[in-house]
Amino acid sequence: MSNNIIEMNKITKSFFIGKENQLDILKDIDINVQKGEFIAIVGSSGSGKSTLMNIIGVLDRQTSGQYVLDEIDVSKVSDNKLAEIRNKKIGFVFQTSNLIARTNSIQNVELPMLYYGMDRRTRINRAKELLELVGMGDRLTHLPSELSGGQKQRVAIARALANDPDIILADEPTGALDSETGRIVMNLFHKIHEKQGKTIVLITHDNNLASETQRILTIKDGKIIGEKHLC
Repeated sequence: MSNNIIEMNKITKSFFIGKENQLDILKDIDINVQKGEFIAIVGSSGSGKSTLMNIIGVLDRQTSGQYVLDEIDVSKVSDNKLAEIRNKKIGFVFQTSNLIARTNSIQNVELPMLYYGMDRRTRINRAKELLELVGMGDRLTHLPSELSGGQKQRVAIARALANDPDIILADEPTGALDSETGRIVMNLFHKIHEKQGKTIVLITHDNNLASETQRILTIKDGKIIGEKHLC
């Protein structure tokens, strides 16, 4: 049995402009990520890292190649099954928190558990525990409009942990924050990695943030051009 939770082999992603012009975004991507590993995928704007993130997070499908997520070949499952896998196995943290404006912190964290079919009492208790974990225990009933950027991002991290996913996929999670608040958010990722053993994939253009992870993959023009082990 493999210890890899992510296995990508010869992944390509292409789009057609008109009937004949093919635009290749990802080109023969090979990536293996072990369970419990904290890695960074680094690339500039237009490098293909966002497209790669969408495929890792099964928000999109590859054009060709094989992607095995925790021993499941995702190319062989239906869209409905894929949504179920995504909801259970992957927690997303984006550059903007994407919180629902008219619902408070607890309700935002509850949402993935609601989709998963968890009963209300369990949802509320777990949401409270997770908000305490990220230092938001005193903001349980606050709306997003009543929170700072960093506070909203911490609620988003709590939401990402709602269904106890195997993987946290973080796309430029500090990109919209000042350096001090960004530091708080990165410290939370380290805490989650060390205390809970989550696999974390950080998508970033910031080499300083990437250097805090265990391994850096560099993507350029749709290809992985470098790999660096840090510990």
